[in-house]
Amino acid sequence: MTGPQDPRAALLAGRERTASRLAGLERDFASSVEAADMANADDEHDPEGATLAFERQHVAALIEQARDQLAEIDEAIGRLNAGTYGRCCRCGRPVAPERLAARPATRTCIDCAGRPATGSARPWRP
Repeated sequence: MTGPQDPRAALLAGRERTASRLAGLERDFASSVEAADMANADDEHDPEGATLAFERQHVAALIEQARDQLAEIDEAIGRLNAGTYGRCCRCGRPVAPERLAARPATRTCIDCAGRPATGSARPWRP
């Protein structure tokens, strides 16, 4: 299978976009830390210190989100390689093709995605 319907191609393209975004965010974070270090700003007493600290935390949160997305994509590629891609990891039913097209790394069908995760639920195993 090739083209936009190919799950591997969609996952790899998403991985490339996310890795690129992560690299840019990490550069931005490093630059802001370096600039703050060079300015020798005191976050507590500098009027702009709180803003700089907030911006760093915001970028740090975006970095964490991108890392989580990469992990989700890598897990989906693993499911693809194992032959379980497209099956809900909670109930084992097929995930709708429309959901996979919209969210190629999704782990769950739409029904299970709407249910809260419980510690007692056993994940589906092939």
